[in-house]
Amino acid sequence: MKDIGKLLKQAQQMQTKMAEMQAKLAERTVESSSGGGMVKIVMNGQHEIISVNIDPEVVDPADVEMLEELVAAAVNEARSKVDEMVKGEMSSLTGGLPIPGLF
Repeated sequence: MKDIGKLLKQAQQMQTKMAEMQAKLAERTVESSSGGGMVKIVMNGQHEIISVNIDPEVVDPADVEMLEELVAAAVNEARSKVDEMVKGEMSSLTGGLPIPGLF
C-alpha cells in the first residue's frame, strides 16, 4: 500500500508538470515559410496558427492552386516544427522515457 501511495503522488506531480508544460508551449511559437518566404506561418505550441503572411506577389487569381500548395507546405512545416518542440519538452519531462499516448 505504501508503494501505491508513492505512485499516486508521482502521478499527481507528473500531471502538474504536464499542465505547466502545456501552458508554456501555448506561449512559444515557431515560424515556417514556403515559396522562398512568400508565405509565412506562425504557429504556437498547441498547433494554433497565430498568423499567416502572404506576399502580394504570389497572389495570382489565374493560379490559385499554387498559393494553396504554398500555404499547405508552410502549415505542414510549422506543424512538424511544433511536434519537434513538444517532443523535446516531453523528453525533458519524462527523462527521455517514451510514454505511450503522450506522443
